[in-house]
Amino acid sequence: MTTGAPTPAYPARPRRSRLRTYLPLGIAVWLVLEIWLLTVVAGAASGFAVFLLLVAGFVLGSVVIKRAGRRAFRNLTETLQQQQNGVPPTSGGGEGNGLMMLGGLLLMIPGLISDALGLLLLIPPVQKALSRYAERAIDRKIREAAPGSVGDAFQQARIHRPDGKVVQGEVIREENPTTDPGPRPPLNR
Repeated sequence: MTTGAPTPAYPARPRRSRLRTYLPLGIAVWLVLEIWLLTVVAGAASGFAVFLLLVAGFVLGSVVIKRAGRRAFRNLTETLQQQQNGVPPTSGGGEGNGLMMLGGLLLMIPGLISDALGLLLLIPPVQKALSRYAERAIDRKIREAAPGSVGDAFQQARIHRPDGKVVQGEVIREENPTTDPGPRPPLNR
């Protein structure tokens, strides 16, 4: 028995994002370029020089990550102490820790391209430019979030501020309720 509507041969799947489509290809191209560049440098200098470059990148990356982690932990403890003392925390001390850790991680990954990108992320003007760009992109995505999505929930959470600022809103109160529910039972815990 049919209803007249043809049934689809396959269930409708959501469209894949471009990132999910091209990310595996990009990673494969990056790995091939890293290996090719390492072989070119090994042919021009020596295999031992390439090994020393990779070890130096790993050591430098671990030092950078350790330093950025200590700085982030110090900023966190200072902020928590300021909040416990009732002083509003000052922002500005913890900028660039995430990008510095990412730069250290890229230095630790074997390869010359990742080392160059990691060193580039350690330059303060590059960190500031990337953080401004990322902040604008995240703010734009949050503003464009559909109601009921995770971005909308994050936007709603940002509205409720602990510093007591007034948040614009609307209160709807029914003046004449149609039915009186009577006394309410006590809340049990």
